[in-house]
Amino acid sequence: MTQNPTIEASAPSTLPSTSSAPIQRAYTSRLPSLTGLRFPAALLVFAFHAALGVPTLRFLADDDASNSFYQAAAQAGGLGVTFFFVLSGFVLTWSAREKDTTRAFWRRRFVKIVPNYVITWLLAMVLFAGAYTPAWQAITNLFMLQVWVPDFATNFSVDPPSWSLGAEAVFYAAFPLLLVLIKKIPLDRLKFWVLGVIAAIFLTPALSYLTMPDSPALPGAEATSTVEYWFAYVLPPVRLLDFALGMLVARVVISGRWRNIGLAWSSLLLVASYPLASFVPHLYGQRVVFVIPVVLVIAAAAMADHEGRFTVFRNRTMTWLGEISFAFYLVHYIVLAYGRILLGDQLYSTPVTIALLIGLMGVSILFSWALYALVERPITRRWSSKRKSAVS
Repeated sequence: MTQNPTIEASAPSTLPSTSSAPIQRAYTSRLPSLTGLRFPAALLVFAFHAALGVPTLRFLADDDASNSFYQAAAQAGGLGVTFFFVLSGFVLTWSAREKDTTRAFWRRRFVKIVPNYVITWLLAMVLFAGAYTPAWQAITNLFMLQVWVPDFATNFSVDPPSWSLGAEAVFYAAFPLLLVLIKKIPLDRLKFWVLGVIAAIFLTPALSYLTMPDSPALPGAEATSTVEYWFAYVLPPVRLLDFALGMLVARVVISGRWRNIGLAWSSLLLVASYPLASFVPHLYGQRVVFVIPVVLVIAAAAMADHEGRFTVFRNRTMTWLGEISFAFYLVHYIVLAYGRILLGDQLYSTPVTIALLIGLMGVSILFSWALYALVERPITRRWSSKRKSAVS
């Protein structure tokens, strides 16, 4: 996941949504709607993990209800992760500083991501993962290398949502070079690059199904193998396409060449795409179906903020939830898994399960707030840039 880069935007202007005038940016303002959108995306990932019917997470006693819950949330995690990957590329390109250095950029990303990651890794290992995780697998996870191993158990070891940080680490490493290359693309050619990257994303599942071994089967999706899933969904060079797409779209929006359909229509298209994901092959449903609506939503939200228009995501509550969303993303699975341990083996009715999950979501938000307030925010403020030596 993205993971929560600082979202900076343009100075206020009256740019029409279909104008060809370039957006003039000032680095002191922000995109609050994109910050606010981060929490619903993280909540989708929470819903996916809460719906998994595995014994370590299951709360529902009724088999039919448990299966229906899983079917309803089966694509939610894929949608949330795709949103975060595209968003990362978009906001980092939007907020790129002309005189920034590669070392300064990497420093900011390191202090933003690594402390939260290490703390939640330790927490998961102490509370439950240490009991069954081999040492080599735990170390691989700690150094964000789990995504390079074509093994399902390794990819989702320790704190399972943390796999996306392994992909994000590659994105951040590549960003300075990608930004230079993307800035060299003539403005009138950007649309072809956007379409080309979307086409590559659409072709990825087909390539995986054609070239990867078709066994062992992926739990919950027997028509897809774990290796096919790893190649099309987890492998960083493949998911780099999502990140690059966000970068390209940001360039199009900044240039004033984006044809905006508005946040309301973009959101409706995204909502409509969700049930479609259940009727296509698994790998297409995890990523491909959502990528165009996700791009439209992100671009529309950015332009709404740039133009000073109202959105439901830019209020104080939503932006605060968006600020803690990175911590929430890393914490929520730990809360679900350890909550299941504390409650023992008992399963519950649907109303009780709903109440439990709402409670566990609240606990996740509280722990996320603590992690953000006590670790993430003070560390980023202190270490994001070098402090000049005091003059005697």
